[in-house]
Amino acid sequence: MKKTVLVLFVMLLGSMATLQAQSVVGKWKTIDDATGKEKSIIEITEKDGEYFGKIIKLINPTVENPKCDKCPSPDKGKPILGLTIIKGLVKKGQEYTNGKILDPQSGKEYKCTIKLNGSNKLDVRGYVGISLMGRTQTWVRA
Repeated sequence: MKKTVLVLFVMLLGSMATLQAQSVVGKWKTIDDATGKEKSIIEITEKDGEYFGKIIKLINPTVENPKCDKCPSPDKGKPILGLTIIKGLVKKGQEYTNGKILDPQSGKEYKCTIKLNGSNKLDVRGYVGISLMGRTQTWVRA
């Protein structure tokens, strides 16, 4: 009986790890397009069926405690560290869509779609108008 319970417990832990690996929820490293170096860590969370991404770490920032000076209200002037840059994504099939993503460097906000690319990569697409008019970054699981 003890062996059966132990086996079931191990199987449950294994399936929970697999489910976590197949979710966008978690911490992701962003890569700078120009340098190819890691730029920040974004934590994606889920609340009431919507997904949000917040900057939880800046890797080698050029300015200490940078602010989002170019951002639209209500984010204008807020510290970039702790800023929620992905808002309102909803899961539809294998994609997360209908959200917005903020570029704190330019202050521009784009429509956003994200999709897992394997278990440790995340394709993040920001666009204006239609999805064809945008670009995709690949983030890696932290």
